Amino acid sequence: MMQIHVYDTYVEAKDGHTMHFDVITDVKDHAKAIEYAKEWLKSIGEGDARVTTEECQFCHSQGAPKPVEDAIKQKGYFIQKMEGCP
Repeated sequence: MMQIHVYDTYVEAKDGHTMHFDVITDVKDHAKAIEYAKEWLKSIGEGDARVTTEECQFCHSQGAPKPVEDAIKQKGYFIQKMEGCP
């Protein structure tokens, strides 16, 4: 089973509400996690959102469920939407 690393992320959307999501990747690399968060935010029209080590923090590592593993193999990361995400 693939080992994944979860980065707990809170960013402010353009309209001021908070979006909470996890960036999940198979490489424990904080800079990469932030890069993936920015890439995903850009894809939902929130490319200007501030994402730094303050907004995106390492949370834990665990085994990957199959859909998450498949997404990581395809794109390098998986976004688990929590609150306030489109």
